[in-house]
Amino acid sequence: MIRTALAAALSAVAASVVAVTGAPAHAAPLGDTARAVELPGRLTAADAYAATRPGHTGIVVIDRVTGATYADRNADTPVWTASTIKLAIATDLLNRARSGAITLSPANRADMHAMLNSSDDEATDRLWFAFAGPDHQTFNRDFRAFGMTSLAPQRGFTEFYPYWGFQKDTPRDLARLVDYVLTRTAPTDRAYLIGEMRGVAPDQQWGIKSLPANLAPGNKNGWSDEQGGSVMNSIRFAGDNQRFVVAIMNNLAGQGGQAQGKVTVSQVARDLLG
Repeated sequence: MIRTALAAALSAVAASVVAVTGAPAHAAPLGDTARAVELPGRLTAADAYAATRPGHTGIVVIDRVTGATYADRNADTPVWTASTIKLAIATDLLNRARSGAITLSPANRADMHAMLNSSDDEATDRLWFAFAGPDHQTFNRDFRAFGMTSLAPQRGFTEFYPYWGFQKDTPRDLARLVDYVLTRTAPTDRAYLIGEMRGVAPDQQWGIKSLPANLAPGNKNGWSDEQGGSVMNSIRFAGDNQRFVVAIMNNLAGQGGQAQGKVTVSQVARDLLG
């Protein structure tokens, strides 16, 4: 439903539940302290803004210092992942290569860079069909270890199943994916992925540019026109030592287009951490 009045949007926000979990682990880094303290209020403001925009938006923020997770009412609503899943593909390939299960050739690594930097779909296809296994299930099985427990490949859109381009997942799962990258990957692989997310191509930077440069943000965006309407998604980190993880998924649900979704996601990011 499109909210047509700010009062209705605020009423909806008041009815929503903002979940907060976790407990302090150690002292907050200087410079991020104020943002951390303000996160509950910032999430409420971001959710109120999103409620005035086309479609529905799911938001999750993880504070990696305190261990707290902040989630809006749509945090567990599945949305088409679009290209955000490419971060999971790269993470799995690096894990498997490090364990010796696969060997990544220079061409494979060039495709992985293209997949992350410019979100190259053809490069992603080559990696998917080379490493998804005979039943195409290897990636999806591995993704569960990243916290993507709600990931659901969708049938009926391609002769291959599962296929990276037709999957749905929740903002909560995608936040857990970024947290996995930052906490559980090997240091060299982690540094590579952080560098790729910070250095995405200009047409992929609309998420990064919505946050102050001193937060050293990085992101993997995903957008597409899907059955049921456009989706605009962004998963990212920001802050000292990548303190904050953010997942924003905007399902426009036929109520608007990609340009409107880009505005929504960018403003939500600013409301959260700007």
